[in-house]
Amino acid sequence: MQLVLAGQRDIEPLRTLYRIIVEEGTSYPHDRFPDDDDFMDYWFRGKTTVAAYVPDREGASTMAGAFYLKPNWPGRARQVANAGFMVAPEWRKQGLGWLLGATMLEYARQLGYRSVLFNLVFSENVWARRLWERLGFKEVAILPGAVRKNDGTYQDAVIMFQSLV
Repeated sequence: MQLVLAGQRDIEPLRTLYRIIVEEGTSYPHDRFPDDDDFMDYWFRGKTTVAAYVPDREGASTMAGAFYLKPNWPGRARQVANAGFMVAPEWRKQGLGWLLGATMLEYARQLGYRSVLFNLVFSENVWARRLWERLGFKEVAILPGAVRKNDGTYQDAVIMFQSLV
């Protein structure tokens, strides 16, 4: 597994993977794939983006996963990070999510963040919730009915937090 700081050459593989994730509708708020500008805002502008390739960037046909890391708020609260993750369906339940999460936490510490806040973990995404709990996150709030599912029903969203100090 190779983790790389994403750049220009990673935009298209990341776009391809994100299209799959958005169509699944189980972990991100988009109800349709964002246009080019919105995609770049969501995954690159003002963020640090890390991509995972197996076995490496040169030898991989597709991206296995990725995460972004950014300040959750500006100014005085800039020390609280936010992050977003995705793992390709064929790489799930094999430890890649844990590797990405652990890497993000270490990177956040190195960048001087004091905590990480996940604003919108879908309540029915039990694999993600279990992963974040294993990595030390705590559920701090539930937003009832915050997420519309593909079938038109609603699920709760969970806010999760971890201190880095």
